[in-house]
Amino acid sequence: MRNWEAIQGIKLINEDFLKTRIPENSIDLIVTSPPYNVGIPYNSHNDKITYKDYLIWTEKWLTKAFQLSKPDGRMCLNIPLDKNKGGQQSVYADIVYLAKKIGWKYHSTIIWNEGNISRRTAWGSWLSASAPYVIAPVETIVILYKETWKKQKRGKSDILREEFIEWTNGLWTFSGESKKKIGHPAPFPFELPKRCIKLFSYVGDVILDPFLGSGTTAIAAFRLKRKVIGVEIDKKYFELAIKRISKQCFRLEGF
Repeated sequence: MRNWEAIQGIKLINEDFLKTRIPENSIDLIVTSPPYNVGIPYNSHNDKITYKDYLIWTEKWLTKAFQLSKPDGRMCLNIPLDKNKGGQQSVYADIVYLAKKIGWKYHSTIIWNEGNISRRTAWGSWLSASAPYVIAPVETIVILYKETWKKQKRGKSDILREEFIEWTNGLWTFSGESKKKIGHPAPFPFELPKRCIKLFSYVGDVILDPFLGSGTTAIAAFRLKRKVIGVEIDKKYFELAIKRISKQCFRLEGF
């Protein structure tokens, strides 16, 4: 395990999230996108296990996240609607079911239109009713909370009127992030954590990303004057996150 706390308000942990010792009931908002189990070549995570094992692992980390969240803690969970690699699976429905089983309460779902329909290559039976594939060019952001949806303490909101009106509409449209540009096989765009953090947390709140990847959630949280804890199991991507955060946040250091 390695910790990195070179910038005030940012704590990075290079460890398996399930093994971390983050205090329970300490997190205001979780913003994350876990591995999708679609064969992405991570260095320290097998992204091609059986779907049954994937759901077992998902239940474990959702349970850990539940324990760490405050009673009014929330989670913005970016997951696919479904998947077709290795057989059709209702990923969104199955993960929401698991979350509710653990104790998470369901609030709503935001549909993220990434606009990547032109990239699709799997059609099933071409021009035939034999066995066509239906693929939705969207992802979901599931909004969950622990015990109470209404925040128990007053805080400072920094969301603008125009942002609030636009972002409370449950269909978000913005492009995904370039793998080549970031250097990570599955980065999500800055816009995603920025919107979630401004809409669902106060200035000064504690944000957690248990699958930090290239560090985007931490960068967004810091820029928005929140404290952030990022956990990344992979050493290579942990170092990438440090590099990106150092470059983009050092000049902004200090709330």
